[in-house]
This record gives sequence, C-alpha cells and structure tokens, in this order.
Amino acid sequence: MNYHEKISYVEFPSKDLKVTEQFFSTVFGWSFESYGPDYMAIHNAGLDGGFFKSNQSCSSENGSTLVVLYSHALEETQSKIEAAGGKIIQPTFSFPGGRRFHFSDPNGNEYAVWSNVDL
Repeated sequence: MNYHEKISYVEFPSKDLKVTEQFFSTVFGWSFESYGPDYMAIHNAGLDGGFFKSNQSCSSENGSTLVVLYSHALEETQSKIEAAGGKIIQPTFSFPGGRRFHFSDPNGNEYAVWSNVDL
C-alpha cells in the first residue's frame, strides 16, 4: 500500500549487480527482480526498493543517508555479513536501548545493523 507523502521506495548504487544480489540474498534472504543490465528491484527487504548500476557508493562519511537494518541476533548477522564478503567498518557499540555496528557491502555501500539491548 502506498501512503500519501510517505517514503515508498529507496534506490541504492551498485558497481556490480550480480555481486549485490548474491550478497543480500545470502545474508538477509532478499530476492531480486531484474529489469535489464542496469537495474534490479528488491523484494522481501522490509521496504520496496532497488539497485541501479553505478560506479559510486554511499557512506555516511560522504553525507549519504544511512540505512539501518534490524536483527534479533546481532552477532549472527555480523558473522553472515563477514562470511559473504562484507566488511565491518564500525564495530558494535551501545546506545540507549540497543547496540549496532556498521558494515560495507562488497560494492562499498555503508549500512548499519542494530538490535535491542534487552533480547
């Protein structure tokens, strides 16, 4: 359902769409739908979106929006990210109500994963 004046879709750059698809399907269970060689839509990611072919990458250091994913098993998710070729770029830290870490996917895009403290 689309809601008036609410975020309904998000798009990310990807240097290599096949690497992106492999990484996110392995780690997070996302599925993808290809729309030619330069674009693919994301399914089962919690928010509709897609990846477009680009030589750029996004990071909070260069002013990009940070996408934060949720995990009920933070260390397990971190292990899956590392095993699939992601890099931890900010180790787990605590904040009021939770913990999180930041990682980059194999294309260099930055994301974060957080979890509640009281799990």
